Order: sequence, then structure tokens, then C-alpha cells
Amino acid sequence: MSTNKLFKMFYNSFLQPQSFARRFAQFFAQHMFCKWKNHCTNLASNTNSILKSAFTYFDLNLVSRHLFNRKHFLRMNELNRNTHKTEQLPIRVLQFGEGNFLRAFVNYAIQTLNQKSDFNGGVCVVQPINNGLVDMLKQQDGLYTLYLNGIKNGEAVSENQVISCIQDAINPYSDFDLYKKQAYNSDLRFIVSNTTEAGIAFNADDQLSDAPASSFPGKLTQLLFERFNHFNGAADKGLIFLPCELIDKNGTQLREMILKYADLWNLSEDFVNWIHNHNIFCNTLVDRIVPGYPKDKIAQLQEELGYKDNLIVEGEQFMLWVIESDQSVSEELPFEQTDLNVIFTKDLTPYRTRKVRILNGAHTTMVPLAYLYGLRTVKETVENDVIGRFISKVIATEIIPTLDMPLEEQQSFAADVMDRFKNPYIKHYLISIALNSISKYKTRVLPSLLQYQKQYGEVPKGLVLSLAALICFYKGEWNAEQIDLKDDQQLLDFFQQQWETNSTAIDVLVEKTLELSAWGLNLNEVEGLAQAVTSAVEAILGGKLEKSLMNY
Repeated sequence: MSTNKLFKMFYNSFLQPQSFARRFAQFFAQHMFCKWKNHCTNLASNTNSILKSAFTYFDLNLVSRHLFNRKHFLRMNELNRNTHKTEQLPIRVLQFGEGNFLRAFVNYAIQTLNQKSDFNGGVCVVQPINNGLVDMLKQQDGLYTLYLNGIKNGEAVSENQVISCIQDAINPYSDFDLYKKQAYNSDLRFIVSNTTEAGIAFNADDQLSDAPASSFPGKLTQLLFERFNHFNGAADKGLIFLPCELIDKNGTQLREMILKYADLWNLSEDFVNWIHNHNIFCNTLVDRIVPGYPKDKIAQLQEELGYKDNLIVEGEQFMLWVIESDQSVSEELPFEQTDLNVIFTKDLTPYRTRKVRILNGAHTTMVPLAYLYGLRTVKETVENDVIGRFISKVIATEIIPTLDMPLEEQQSFAADVMDRFKNPYIKHYLISIALNSISKYKTRVLPSLLQYQKQYGEVPKGLVLSLAALICFYKGEWNAEQIDLKDDQQLLDFFQQQWETNSTAIDVLVEKTLELSAWGLNLNEVEGLAQAVTSAVEAILGGKLEKSLMNY
């Protein structure tokens, strides 16, 4: 091929970048890149400055970015400990849960602790349910990239780093013996978890001989009993528990579940005393918005990073971890040597109530309403004229008045929450927040609804409308579109049956829903609630959702 023909081909291709990549890949397969670069640079010297700059800029970085990463020529490197060198750490933390939140929050905190202090702690992840991400974690040797995006020191910032503190990952359903062996680790000191609000639960059908027990507390009791026996009840082999499930007194509740299993399985009194006296169960509060896996821009991010990572997770810059404990725990977790927003306190109640009721409550309130309205992310929800105004008003007039805290402090926190919802870097999908929505509504929204009715003698219209939308949401279909519901299968079966049986008798459907044991009480006994919810459901089904929102 002549020089002139070569130049003409690349000149035309340069004007069409997509075809340029294909043509260049073909050409590169036949010719030495360095010779071509020098030749084209000489050719470009007599052309316009745009072509000159373009040809001169061609280097191995650009070739790799535009060709290799798109698999035109070579396969992109995968993230693992062969391609990303990291040090091995002793496993001091056993983590139940491998989801986005723990990886963007707890593992980030441990990584920072390792970098800023002599903590020197690795993490072993335990998959708490049969289906999860452990196999993918193991393929990447526990490594993944964390992007933190948001406002930092008054400026919009996007930062990323490879998190390397996870040393191992275990699926107890496929290798229960390996799971039990974690009990023999003398370095082990901390247990962290996030199994959602539904995770800290008791199942009377669990047996000590199960491999494994079905519930998270059941699995944990099996492990603790194994550790107790292996170390002969040694006092210094007790553990510190930092559950991150968003339920009140999560540490206290976890301990009570373990003791219930000890009673169910007739475990020794010595074991029970060891649990009481030599293990520390901290109540905690966690706060960071974690949109999770950035599926819409994963190709762009992997191109920027220069490697393939199937576990990229995004979170906001803001984080808060409140740990209710005595001084000994803070001494073992030297977060004061970092700049992380970790607070040790003797009473986290005020922090928890504010966060759960305002931030999480707003999240759970908006999800079914915004989804049925046709929105799909938090940002577009709060920026929408109709839904955004509705959510702000619900917080100001139905949630804040039920909290026994200084009004100015609550209003300031609420304003910060709405700003965080508008984070330009975060695409937080409503459907991801919708996981286990029934238990979330019970924990995050129902207390405000009940307190409002108690204080004012009437049910709050905004929170009632959200509950009505939630019932419609759990129909599993809206405007001929299937909704990807994820919740306890019994609850999903319940709603499917109710919608099939009572779709023309909404008052019956609502009555059955309000008497669900999942609420913790029969909501039909709340004066005025059943009638208000029924009217709201009928309005939504009648195409009057927008009118209901605008009339609020």
C-alpha cells in the first residue's frame, strides 16, 4: 500500500472515530506501531494543526485505551493480586455480607484504618445467603474499586481507590467446614455484618447440626460455639460485634438472638456465660448513601481505570459511623488517627432516630410513589417539581414534628439530606432501595406515622399515600411493566395472592395487608388508617396519583 493511500485512509478514518478504531486495529495487526507512528508524524508535518496534533498524540496509552480496552486487539487486564500488588494481612475481621454497602462503608473504613494506624487487619467475608457475590470476589482475590463521589470541603469531588483489605471469601452453603474453621483463628477479634433489617431474626427450625443454619444469628451461634469449644472458653477469645443492620439496638438484638439459639440447642451454661461476659455487642448506626454498581457507565469507568473490575462500587463522600460502646472498643479501633467520621458514644439514640426517620424514612417514602410516577432514580425524584416538593413537605410537616429533638438541628439535617439526594455523581436507583421494602417501611416510616396519629389525632396524609403506593408497588406490575420485587418470598406470595383475589375489593385487600404480622401490630386498629389507605389505593389505581401528590 502506497504512502499516499495510507495517509488518505487514516485521514478519512480520523473524521470517523468509530471506523478509525476498526481500521487502525486491522492496520496495527500488519505493521509495527512505532514505524507507523514515526511515518505518520512526518506526513502530518505538512498538514493542518489538527491532524498534526492527532497523529503526534498517538502513543501506546491511546492505543491501549481505544483499542485494547474495547477488545479490538488485546483483552483488558482483570483486577486481581497478580495485576495489583498488595500485602497480605492477618484476618482480624469476619464480615457477614458482601454487598455494596459493606464494601463501600466498612471495608473502606478498615482500609483507611490500616493506612493511618497500626490496626493491620484483614477481612474474611462470609456470604450470609445461598446466592451472593463470593465467587466473583474470589475471582478478583477480594479486590475491587471504590468510587467516592460528592461534596467534599465545599467542592464536588470524585475519587477512586482499590480496596484490598478483604483477604478471603467463604460461602458456608458450599463449604461449611471452611466456615467453621474461621472459629479457630486466634487473630480474629471483630464481627461486622449487614444482612438488611430482615437479617437479625430467629428461626426455630434451625438446628445446631445444620450446615449451615438458615439465619444469620444461627450461623453466628454455630461459629461461636465452635470457637468456645476450640479455645476452652478462653476469656481473651471473645469477640467484638459491630452489626450494621438498620434496626434499633442492633447489637443488643443480635446478642438476644444468639442466646435464644443457645437455649433452643441446649448449649452449655458455660457457653452462655462466655457470651455474656467475654463478648462485646455494640449498637451501631451507619450512614452513607451507596448507589452500588454503576451499570450505566461501567465501560467508561473500566476504560479510565485500565483494568476490568466487575465489583466496582460507588458511594457518596459523606459517611457517619456511630458506635455505642465503652472506651475499650475505641482503643482497639483507633479511628481517632484517621479523618473518618466515626463517633464512639454511650448513647446513639439521638443520632439513630434522626437518621432513620429523616434520611432513610424519606428514601422509603419516595420509592413506591416515584416509581409508579415513572421516575427511576433518587436524584430525578427530588428534582422533580411534583415529587420533590411532596417529599420535602412530608419531611417538614409529618416526620420532623414527631421527633423530640431541637427543631433547628432537624431542619438543618433535613436540608443536608436533600442536598445529598441531589449529588450530581450518584445515580441511586429506586429499585435498589426497594429491597425488603415492607420491613424498611416498618422500621423507617411507620414510627413517624404512628407518632403523628398519636400527637394530632389523625393519620398523616403523605405517609398514608406512600403506604398506599407501596401496596400498589407490591402488585409486581405497573402500566404493563414488571417490577423486580425483592423481599421475603412469603410476603411476595401474600401480595400476589391478595392482588389476584381482591383486586376488585380494595378495602379487603387493604385490611388483609394492614393485619400482616410483618408490621409488628395490627394496623387496622390505628384509627382512620384503613379507610385513608383504601381511598389512596383507589385513587392511585384510578390514575389520580399525580393529582393526589399535587393536592397534598
